[in-house]
Amino acid sequence: MGIFSRVSRVFKANVNAALDSAEDPEKMLNQITTEMQEQLVTIRQQVATSIALEKRLQKDCANEQEQADTWEEKATLALQKGKEDLAKEALVRRNEHGGVAEDYKAQWEKQKASVEGLKENLRGLERKIEEARRKKDLLIARQKRAKAQKLIHETMAGMKENSAFESFERMEQKVADSEARADATAEMADMNQDPLEKEFADLGKGNVDDDLAALKAKLGTS
Repeated sequence: MGIFSRVSRVFKANVNAALDSAEDPEKMLNQITTEMQEQLVTIRQQVATSIALEKRLQKDCANEQEQADTWEEKATLALQKGKEDLAKEALVRRNEHGGVAEDYKAQWEKQKASVEGLKENLRGLERKIEEARRKKDLLIARQKRAKAQKLIHETMAGMKENSAFESFERMEQKVADSEARADATAEMADMNQDPLEKEFADLGKGNVDDDLAALKAKLGTS
């Protein structure tokens, strides 16, 4: 199970190093998922090697047991022929191969149990990596949104610090003051006009009653 612990430490070290640095989050996430996939390939190869070893132990056990069975048949044949000494020698060989077969069987059973554990851990790792792939795009989208919000807040804060809005307000006040001064100047001009000249000027403006009478005459109405 050590290969999974080692991979876990590698993943954690890579993630922590990326988080502590100023790397772009999107680049970091892509790099991490790529490294996870590469580690997965390595683990699959090691699991395959463990499976191959299990198969080899099983085959060696079967071969030794086959040899033991063959020597037992030879011992039986020698005994049937009345050659006890030869039968004893065959039984010695049978016991030797039988003992080796038992050793292989014990190792094979341990290796088989280990392989089953490795397969289960591998399936779990594959599920986690697949989940990481699905979450990657979501995390990248969230990071981009956070970056955009930060930029907006920084821009607004910068505008406040530069008093941009205050500048507009001051310009608005200046325009209003200019308009007020213009109105005051016009009013002062009216006050300075000669009353007699003003009266004659008003006479020259005409009378609305006269205008109405002229319009009626033109239309032929009384």
